[in-house]
Amino acid sequence: MSRFQFVADHQSTFEVKRLCQVVQVARSSFYKWLSAAPARAARQTADAALAARIAVASREVV
Repeated sequence: MSRFQFVADHQSTFEVKRLCQVVQVARSSFYKWLSAAPARAARQTADAALAARIAVASREVV
């Protein structure tokens, strides 16, 4: 688990400012990480699709 994920998981219980102090990350970095979540999810989906295509292609070659 990343420090950013820890902050995200606990932000409903504690203040983001305090969580960031505890895990030693800048609040601005946390919010930048949080705003990039949709792009990360899309990249993971694309990577999974590519891995599936590679697996199919490698089975066809053999």
